[in-house]
Amino acid sequence: MRPLRFLVPGTTGRFRCGGLQVELQTAQLTASLRPTSVVTYRQREADQPFLDDLLAREEPPAHSLWIVSWGFDVPRLLRRLCGRPVAYHAHSSGYGFGLPPGVPVLAVSRNTLGYWGERAARNPLFLVPNALEAAWLERGERRREQGAAGPRPIDVLVQERKCSAYVLDRLVPALRARGLRVEVQRGWVEDLVGLFNSAAVVLYDSADYWRGRGVSEGFGLPPIEALACGCVLFSSLNHALADSLDPGLLGHQIGCGTMEADLERIAAAVADPGAWLPPPARLERLLEGCSELALRHRWERALEEMDAHWSRLLQGQAAALRSPPGWSLRLRQVRGRLRRWPLRVGNGGRLP
Repeated sequence: MRPLRFLVPGTTGRFRCGGLQVELQTAQLTASLRPTSVVTYRQREADQPFLDDLLAREEPPAHSLWIVSWGFDVPRLLRRLCGRPVAYHAHSSGYGFGLPPGVPVLAVSRNTLGYWGERAARNPLFLVPNALEAAWLERGERRREQGAAGPRPIDVLVQERKCSAYVLDRLVPALRARGLRVEVQRGWVEDLVGLFNSAAVVLYDSADYWRGRGVSEGFGLPPIEALACGCVLFSSLNHALADSLDPGLLGHQIGCGTMEADLERIAAAVADPGAWLPPPARLERLLEGCSELALRHRWERALEEMDAHWSRLLQGQAAALRSPPGWSLRLRQVRGRLRRWPLRVGNGGRLP
């Protein structure tokens, strides 16, 4: 059973973001399965081990399983960890790099799993979605009867980060002009669960943000957090959001053809949230799949399989499979068509 080391650039200051929070939460989850530590590699911190120090005193392959995740840093980190057991915890896709043969992929969504299933078809692939923190499941007020305790104080909640200019500059003013109480959340909030519990409708529109960056929405926790708090959700359906948000059932599309359509549907959802909320059983199935208990089982299975995989490779029992490069696949297909061409010509254009 290999100890785990989660590599992050740092845990404070400019490195604080949703991706870091998810990685730290995952490290806490795996700590219940085996020894787990967080290792920084850009910023030295008094209470965290530093990558340079560990590599200087440990000869490969050593014993730990290293988990890398940080986007554009992944290729460089994999080169530095060459010869050591390592896995890629894949959030967003589209960065453009490839993976060495044999490096397992821990995909946080089916969207990301499919991306690496095409680009690294012979690498071990696992699906380990991000977990909702327990507070969302325990304190989210999704079970309360809408209207039984009066309307929620916020009609429409928007989180500014990653939100489109369409929502912020056009839709929000138009909703306010209709008399709706719209709050745009900016900056740090100590109690996000409480904030979401106070909103009837949540808008989440990240498609433009990720398209501008050229990478994908890796998982999309905020929409699921909104659903856990009993909010009606209007969301974009880009990338991994399409994994879980069945439009018309679990959520509703934002930017649905015209702004007038959005205004009418959001106003209707504020007036009668119950008619726009997802079926309770369907929602509970989604949330159960994102619970720490369910994800603990997934991680346990994935870690056992990765231990066995790296033992085979490091003990020389087997060689890592390689996917053929794209050019060779295309060349093989062209040659196949050329070999069949004389048969077509001699048979009136039909294969025998």
